[in-house]
Amino acid sequence: LVAGQPAVSVEKSMAAQAEAAEKAAEEKARREAAAAKEAAEAAARDAERKAAAERAARAAERAAADPRSAAREMLGEYGWGDDQFGCLDSLWTRESNWDHRAQNPSSGAFGIPQSLPGDKMANAGTDWRTNPLTQIEWGLGYIRDVYGSSCGAWGHSQSTGWY
Repeated sequence: LVAGQPAVSVEKSMAAQAEAAEKAAEEKARREAAAAKEAAEAAARDAERKAAAERAARAAERAAADPRSAAREMLGEYGWGDDQFGCLDSLWTRESNWDHRAQNPSSGAFGIPQSLPGDKMANAGTDWRTNPLTQIEWGLGYIRDVYGSSCGAWGHSQSTGWY
């Protein structure tokens, strides 16, 4: 007993201290659990970003090997069916023969879609010089925005010699 304090007061004080210590321990456990959850979520996000980058690299490799197939698979993203592929194939075969390194020596047009200037494709990705998927994405968007469809672009190209 503490001199001058009744026994009940000491017991209350000890109980209050024990309760405060228990609350502090619970709060510490909550903070640690929240930190562990946040770390696990960050690790999952990092793993997904890494996996996405690996998928993109594999897709770019496939597109470099077979850009026609990559473009055919992307038609639906632009609201077109497979019926538009023949026109696209004719257009880009004439423009670049589907070579993502193609450059027109007189105009400077570049890549599969023969963007003029080539750096306009940078709005589709910083890798526009080397990634056929980036060029295809830019080219399909350009065709959609300007001609409505690849057959519209092919028709224009047939009548004027350019698109």
